[in-house]
Amino acid sequence: MMPGGPARYSMMSSMRRDPAVAKQQLRSDTARRVLASARPYRRELAWFIVIIVLDALIGVATPVLAGRVINEITSHGQLHVVVWIAVLIAGLAVFDAGFSFAQRWYSARIGEGLIFDLRAGVFDQVLRMPLAFFTRTQTGALVSRLNSDVLGAQQAFTSTLSGVVSNLVSLVFTAAVMFTLSWQITALALILLPLFVLPVKRVGRQLQAITRESYQLNASMNATMTERFNVAGALLVKLFGRPAAESESFRGRAARVRDIGIRSALYGRALFVAMSLVANLAQALVYGLGGYYALTGQLSTGTVVTLALLLSRLYGPLMSLSNVRVDVMSALVSFDRVFEVMDLTPMIADAPDAVPLRDTDSSVTFTDVWFSYPTAAEVSLASLEDLAVLDSAKSADVLRGVDFVARAGSMVALVGPSGAGKTTISQLVPRIYDVRAGSVRIGDQDVRSVTQQSLHDAIGVVSQDAHLFHDTIANNLRYARPGATDDELWAAVQAAQLGDTVAALPDQLQTVVGDRGYRLSGGEKQRIAIARVLLKSPAIVILDEATAHLDSESESAVQRALAVALTGRTSLVIAHRLSTIRSAELVLVVDDGQIVEAGTHAELLRAGGLYADLYRTQFATAGTGESGAASND
Repeated sequence: MMPGGPARYSMMSSMRRDPAVAKQQLRSDTARRVLASARPYRRELAWFIVIIVLDALIGVATPVLAGRVINEITSHGQLHVVVWIAVLIAGLAVFDAGFSFAQRWYSARIGEGLIFDLRAGVFDQVLRMPLAFFTRTQTGALVSRLNSDVLGAQQAFTSTLSGVVSNLVSLVFTAAVMFTLSWQITALALILLPLFVLPVKRVGRQLQAITRESYQLNASMNATMTERFNVAGALLVKLFGRPAAESESFRGRAARVRDIGIRSALYGRALFVAMSLVANLAQALVYGLGGYYALTGQLSTGTVVTLALLLSRLYGPLMSLSNVRVDVMSALVSFDRVFEVMDLTPMIADAPDAVPLRDTDSSVTFTDVWFSYPTAAEVSLASLEDLAVLDSAKSADVLRGVDFVARAGSMVALVGPSGAGKTTISQLVPRIYDVRAGSVRIGDQDVRSVTQQSLHDAIGVVSQDAHLFHDTIANNLRYARPGATDDELWAAVQAAQLGDTVAALPDQLQTVVGDRGYRLSGGEKQRIAIARVLLKSPAIVILDEATAHLDSESESAVQRALAVALTGRTSLVIAHRLSTIRSAELVLVVDDGQIVEAGTHAELLRAGGLYADLYRTQFATAGTGESGAASND
């Protein structure tokens, strides 16, 4: 007869865990925070433990009652006693079934509640991190914190807790009853324990090694699939003619996982056989020695049967508890990794006295603005970047003493060489980053003194690579204003010069745009992004080279849409096309983090400085039409 079911499976799970986890250093407050995270479920936890204890007691009581039945039968006792014991055993079985159901309910209630709390907390925390955090961390590592680590933490209060309590109670009561019935047989049965432990430990080490390799290979395959199955990755594979090579590489790793699966199955069977063999040998000893004691009158027959039944409940808990440190530490390490993310401090946060942004003045003023990007140590975690230590060296200043005013309702164009700091300037207005020195004001309010929600409500951004979610056109538009009606969506689409295109689609606004909007052309994506801004109707619009990579036909449509989008709004435009610059009230020339020239298009051409050089090398060659038009200035 095999050791008890739940204990055996708990032990098998422990064998697969890496024992090195027990050597990891945890933060001193991890255990306290684990208990704090469980505080909302303290009532459920108390009942959970009570039910586990009662269930373990039933497991010990049933063999004892079975022995009483045997004694009554062999001694030709009274029939009503046998019947009442049988009824009691049946009643305990019913209670056991009920306790099992209740235990699972409480386990699910606590476990799923913890998963929800931790996932929601981590997700909220990650979304509040600055953009620099996302440029540094690995997406897969973040997803792992939300999935694998959260599930590992949840197991601390379900499988680990229930396993430890159940095994401990079962072991104490089983051993106590067995020693009470016959300390000689119990001691001799335990002598066989080393024969059980040694093969289990040996096979367990093999299982840990191959399971660790399996996890690593599966992680590698998941990363490969994530990179190759998105549109950009699949396109790259096809363009370079690499499908066969990619398939062969994937098949090699998958084949190794297959081989590991076979070895794991064999090791698992070897462990099962070893457990069965030793347990059966121990029971043979109980039956042999117990039979001798029974025949010589030193023990009753029922006592021998009880000892044999109890023995089957002894070995599983012993082995499970021998790995309890690994189980507990695995759960605590998962909690620690989750807390590590939740403890990150967002660099951009509302001031304690933040007030809503007033809508009376939409002018934008930069006053002596200095900025350098945050260090890795300020925004990230080494474990999320797969590094030992993060770089804490201060980066060079990207902006140095930037001063300008964009009047309310005016268009200001930002031009300059690549890497000059144009995009950085545009990102300081909506507080994607905060200035290191100086100030950015909207009206007379510093953007750091207003609430982020009111600031973002007042600003609309169209970037060079407009991002669309894998969802319908309607839902992508409603991301700007969730309560917008279909009529309002159509009005925004029409204003963005995309009405006829959307109307011609079979599903119109309910058309799914695909991953990152790849089912649409570049011009269509940009116009949906513009429609999204129009639907939002912000006071300030920022365009970050919104027409940089469009063909002339798409650019013409986007420019018409932009003319509508910018009317009456303060706009900062990182310019790529001459047509945008010519209509700007003010052109700012940015070079090496400074504004080196400012004026209208015509004034800057006449000045013959950097702008004139940029015009000749960049803008005048953008198209013959523009070049010809510019030559008259």
